[in-house]
Amino acid sequence: MWHTADRNRQSLLSENQDTDYLDDQHDSSNASTSTIDDDIPSSSERAVPSVDSFPDVAGYGPHWAAKRHLTCGNPSSGQTNTTHMSSWRLKDKLKTTNAALVVCLNIDVDPPDVVKTNPCAVLECWVDPHSLPSNKALEAIGNNLHHQFEVLSPRIKFKPYLDPSYEDTKKFCINLRKMAKEERCLFYYNGHGVPKPTPSGELWVFNKSYSQYIPVSLAEIQTWLGSPCIYIWDCSAAGNLLNNFIHFAERRDADMKLTNGGYPEGMQPFMESIQLAACLANEQLPMCPSLPADLFTSCLTSPIDLALRWHMITHHLPNNVNVDMVQKLPGDLRDRRTPLGELNWIFTAITDTIAWTTFSRETFIRLYRSDLLVASLFRNFLLAERVMKNYHCTPHTYPALPPTNTHPMWASWDLAVHDCLSQLPDLLRHEKKETVTEGQSALTKMALKGSDKPYVYIPSRFFADHLTAFDVWLSRGGSALTKRGPGSLWPAALDGSDMAYNGHDGGWNAPNSTFGRNSEQLVPRKPPDQLPIVLQVLLSQPHRLRALILLSQFVDLGPWAVHLALTIGIFPFISKLLQAPAPELRPVLIFIWARILAVDPSCQMDLYSNQGYKYFANVLSSQEDRTVTIPNSSEHISMCCFILSAVCRGFPAGQTVCWHEHVFDNCFDRLEDDDFLLRQWMALCIGQMWDGNDDIKIYGVDHGTQDKLIGLLSDNSPEVRTAALFALGTFLGASGSLDSSKKGGGGTGSMYHLDERTHFRLEVAVATGAALATKEDASPMVRKELLILLSCLVKEWRGYFVVVAWLYWEDERRRSTGEHAKYLPEDDHTHQAISEWLDGFGDDEAFREESRVLLSSFYTLNVILLELAVDTYPEVAAFAQTLVDYIMALLLESPFTHLECATLDSPPPQIGVEPRSRVASLQTSARPTFAPPLRAPIARSDSTNSSGSSGGTNILRRTASFANSLRNIAGTYAFPSLANDDGNLSPNSFQGPRHHPDSSNLSSPPSPNLSSAEYTPPHYLGASSDSSSDRQHSMDYLPSDVMEALIEEDMERLRARRRKKTQQRHYQQYVAEGLPSPSGSTFSHDSAGSVLLGLGTGTGVRDALPLKSRFYDWCCEYFTETQMRQPESEEPGSVQYNEQMWRRQRNERVVGETQAQAEVASYCPWDRPVATLQHGGYPLKMAFHAYDPYLFVANEANMISVFDWTRRKRLVVFNNGNPQGTSITSLHCINQDVGGIIMSASSDGIVNLFRNYDAAYTEQPLQMVTSFRALGAILSMKRGSGVILDWQQGPGVVLAGGDSRIIRAWDAHRECALTDLSTHSESPVTAICSDHESTSVFLAGFGDGVVKLFDRRMDEDDAVVRTYQEHSTWVQNIRWQKGTGKSLLSASLDGEVRLWDVRSSNESVHKWTHPEGLSAFDAHEQAAVFATTSALTSSRWRQLTVTVHSLHPSKPSRLSRILLPSGLHHNPTHDMPSPYIPSHTSLTFHPHEMLYGIGGADGVIRLMGCKFTEKPSTLHEHAVGNSHNGPLPSVRSISP
Repeated sequence: MWHTADRNRQSLLSENQDTDYLDDQHDSSNASTSTIDDDIPSSSERAVPSVDSFPDVAGYGPHWAAKRHLTCGNPSSGQTNTTHMSSWRLKDKLKTTNAALVVCLNIDVDPPDVVKTNPCAVLECWVDPHSLPSNKALEAIGNNLHHQFEVLSPRIKFKPYLDPSYEDTKKFCINLRKMAKEERCLFYYNGHGVPKPTPSGELWVFNKSYSQYIPVSLAEIQTWLGSPCIYIWDCSAAGNLLNNFIHFAERRDADMKLTNGGYPEGMQPFMESIQLAACLANEQLPMCPSLPADLFTSCLTSPIDLALRWHMITHHLPNNVNVDMVQKLPGDLRDRRTPLGELNWIFTAITDTIAWTTFSRETFIRLYRSDLLVASLFRNFLLAERVMKNYHCTPHTYPALPPTNTHPMWASWDLAVHDCLSQLPDLLRHEKKETVTEGQSALTKMALKGSDKPYVYIPSRFFADHLTAFDVWLSRGGSALTKRGPGSLWPAALDGSDMAYNGHDGGWNAPNSTFGRNSEQLVPRKPPDQLPIVLQVLLSQPHRLRALILLSQFVDLGPWAVHLALTIGIFPFISKLLQAPAPELRPVLIFIWARILAVDPSCQMDLYSNQGYKYFANVLSSQEDRTVTIPNSSEHISMCCFILSAVCRGFPAGQTVCWHEHVFDNCFDRLEDDDFLLRQWMALCIGQMWDGNDDIKIYGVDHGTQDKLIGLLSDNSPEVRTAALFALGTFLGASGSLDSSKKGGGGTGSMYHLDERTHFRLEVAVATGAALATKEDASPMVRKELLILLSCLVKEWRGYFVVVAWLYWEDERRRSTGEHAKYLPEDDHTHQAISEWLDGFGDDEAFREESRVLLSSFYTLNVILLELAVDTYPEVAAFAQTLVDYIMALLLESPFTHLECATLDSPPPQIGVEPRSRVASLQTSARPTFAPPLRAPIARSDSTNSSGSSGGTNILRRTASFANSLRNIAGTYAFPSLANDDGNLSPNSFQGPRHHPDSSNLSSPPSPNLSSAEYTPPHYLGASSDSSSDRQHSMDYLPSDVMEALIEEDMERLRARRRKKTQQRHYQQYVAEGLPSPSGSTFSHDSAGSVLLGLGTGTGVRDALPLKSRFYDWCCEYFTETQMRQPESEEPGSVQYNEQMWRRQRNERVVGETQAQAEVASYCPWDRPVATLQHGGYPLKMAFHAYDPYLFVANEANMISVFDWTRRKRLVVFNNGNPQGTSITSLHCINQDVGGIIMSASSDGIVNLFRNYDAAYTEQPLQMVTSFRALGAILSMKRGSGVILDWQQGPGVVLAGGDSRIIRAWDAHRECALTDLSTHSESPVTAICSDHESTSVFLAGFGDGVVKLFDRRMDEDDAVVRTYQEHSTWVQNIRWQKGTGKSLLSASLDGEVRLWDVRSSNESVHKWTHPEGLSAFDAHEQAAVFATTSALTSSRWRQLTVTVHSLHPSKPSRLSRILLPSGLHHNPTHDMPSPYIPSHTSLTFHPHEMLYGIGGADGVIRLMGCKFTEKPSTLHEHAVGNSHNGPLPSVRSISP
């Protein structure tokens, strides 16, 4: 809970005249201890709960629908534009330093062109000039004027100049500019005693004898005063001065631009000057005797006195309050606890609100947030406009402002004045009594005090009421989105663009106010008018906590709200509050600061300069009970970590001060906290702290931080795993800076406390450990971050990677061509090269073994890169391709290409592709097969070819991407060759086709929602290099010599950065024109180093490493998203909520109706034709959507089609993306309650998920959700099954088996493997089915006919609890019997269908035999029926027999036998459409409807239904097409 401070505690915040500072003393008598509910949700209440608390079985809503699945760690808003988001800051903040107050009254002598009324206004600065001698009156007026201006800003030097002469005017104007230098000065002119300004722009002063009026041109004043200035014209026809000043200023600025090209730095154009004029050119000042003669000046300098006097004139006052009483209003303008101070406070809040809601954003910041004096003058100008327009006088300004005299907030001011003045008689009576009792005895004073209690002033409810109004706006729909219109926030305001609010019409004004084609999009509502008032309330201790809570709720609405709060001026208030020790303010301050830094990272400099970081470091290091001090402590401490990491980001000074505040230690200690968000931000904070900082890296290594981070790579949360990789990446040299030009590099830095070899092993061990832990992570976000980490190692140890790439190439080439069998071990030049290289280490066996292990580690990492280069997720593949091509480009530039034994000069062999080959392990003996058909050129031209190379070398070296060749081998899509201007492939190049049936581009799978990773070619576009032109084709050195030279070059690079202990290398910045390359340096940040031994690689190769991570920016977006209100999908009345409610009701209706049908379906025939779909291809796998009328079909060409079976229409067809030679072996639809996601598995071990397959429900294109490898080691079998999946919707578990010795369980929430259950079988898994009543128990069928019952709760090696062995051939499918969950059905290819009871022995209960064999089998989930299709044999291949059986306990029987034409023209026995699916047909039941689909070998899909109108005993055998009686009573409407 948040509590108010102790009522007797004084605030430690100091007071200043400016509203930008907080007061140092507050009215403690009005403070009250209150309890305010905390609206910030805890980590357990967030949309994504802590994965550590997931039970085994529960419903969590949709799976694979979190933010990371929509973005894959890419910030949705793109690169943060800090310059744009910092627009609330003034670029050139000018201060007013001195002022000249020119008063031309010539008392007792009226100017000739003015005719005064009788009576007439006479007061000047509240002094009657005729009450004193003229010289004394003039002096008194000057003193009062000086005092009134000093009240506005006491730090400015104001000097009155009374009735000056022309010479004096020139002199003090010139001196004024000299004293002001480049700052702003004020020129005030009171011309009440001289003629009106002339139409040509002249004002009047006196000669020295006061016998003549001397004109002074504005052009002269501009010359004397220069710029910038602020002018106040208080005289009749003041518009002449303002208009002519603008005319002269425009001409001066134009001449300066023409002659000098503009003003020099530090000098402002004259048009930047500010002017305030009392009236228009054709108007005269008011002469109302009830008001002062200098009405305009009085409004500007003493607004409260003038406002009270004006209120008396225009309103009826209660209690006979008169002018004399008003003049005695007690209090001090600077003390907000007094009546006068409170009125001044309210007046400031009201005028700020009027300006905020009326003026443009740019104008408001310039006039009300740039300078204290300017802000005060323009606040008071609003009062002058209100008062003087009632006397036909129009005050105006430059820049011009819209009218505000009728703004509704003036009514609030009148009410506040009325409430104050209504207490005035009692206040004055109390003061009078205190005066009377002075000097009397103590006894008399006690008697008077006891008889009449003193009157206590009742503070105004203005601020409390407006806080309530602000609260109502927030709690009653203010946070909801709305359509664009008068009640909405103009979209330009979402990114801080200029706009103005028209307070009268209730809308936001912007250029071209038509909304355009996107007018139906929802935008935030118009912000409340009370925002400036809430800001003022922060000055009051009694209301401060409530105001902060409301402000936190407002900034929680999104970045647009944060930007509005910063524009209104919250920043200095929030900064000052960091000095307050009040514990009750801590949660809300942390919350607000987190939102500010998430929107505007540039605030890190402010936190550093004012030492605000200490506030958050103290919270992080505090050992007190946080459950009492801070609610939701884990959430708030995570915010503190984010704030401190933002201070450290790309800022060495911030890193150092946070390190000294023990932030690193506190983050290290909490890396194993229970809350996943806290673990995530602790790792991110560590990553930002040691980013480019050698001292902190050394400190972290001494404490074993890298080992603890590697331990987090097995965390249950994908975000935590990615954060740990981010921290390890910055440890190895990646850049976490927001600046895209800061590339990073330099590895782990100097590490001078370690010896050279230990330093080397450290970097390799960190990268290898991270790669082995996450290379097969189910989250592509994790795999992408792993590649960023590996890019750091590739950059620093590129020589090693070139060596292992050459070893891999030669070994794989020899193995692919079969030449390895012809060679003896001594003829293997790669083996010989390694042996010779190791022999160079002498007799030091330990060093030899260590070197061999290190080389093996690099080989392992290279193999992992090759695997990831053919990853099906585009971003992962793009990054991996960049690294692989970078290494291969270096290899092709290396001396390896000129060895006699090298085969790099020849193109790779064209051999048959082994479709399911894959790196089964990371040992050097198992490597992927590659036979790349070369692709088109991607980057470099043939002009860069080496003259000493063969034609084959030129083809591979200059025109082909090695990683893309691997992709072509694997059969997946290759990346486009179209590069943007800088050589990078644009993310748009990876966009897949939109989901339309007629889409012609079906060669690639759909792209993810956000795909920002770019493939960077290894060569610059148009770059050329002749570095190898002088090299001969063959050299007399050995492969071991090249290995030694390249590795030694790496070690020299390490020594170079170890020597640079006192470095200034925090980041590396590249200039595009320089075309930097890896060969230009031995040290990553020193481009002038020499190349070791002349064998340095990389001439002409793009130095694009390390890769840049955007994960930190993505994590920061968490603090820009709303936390205090329900998601849109949970907001009653929203479109998403209504759709969910409709789906829920529809689904319940479907379930209810189909359950009633299922009771009788086991007695009725299932031969009613429902629909026929032309698929075109073998429908290998089919799946129905449980509630929507969708049928998903996968064919032999790896295409997935989505049909609307009620309309007999194909909605979309798309490529699954698996390699050629593989097949889709499993197809499911998940999240069916809320729409659906297609889940497919292919025989290469990959699982893909796709969404947005129906354009009728979404405008988004078909997208890939995620992709991961379900089975790591796919075994090569003579007859395999690929990958078989089973999906458990409740707990979100995927069971994956197939051509493997294990069945792996995957958790959809954690995106990691739960367990690997040993199958204890040499045969592949052919079918998996889970028990819906117990998600821990599932069945698995095998290729040898065995059916096994598994229990996931058992040990991995003992999970098989029952084995059934009566089948003798391939188990085609298994299903649990409907209802009991204790009986199961299994079917084998020989035609046997068996019923088993898990409660009895291992013998089947019943058996059905199909003599012709069995092709497909399935059982209905609701009705007690199952169906089979016959096998197409050499004797029966023209017809397909479909049989439906009843499983009713009383009498199992055959319900229907349907004969279908096969559509084949030849015997298909030895021509299976897929080597992994031993069937020509497919069969599947609808999960709820009494419906099933049959996929024939001719590509025709027939949907059949149950015929309820026939008697249960009437069973017929007939062909399709016979008449049927009555309609199918289904919830579906089948179109004709």
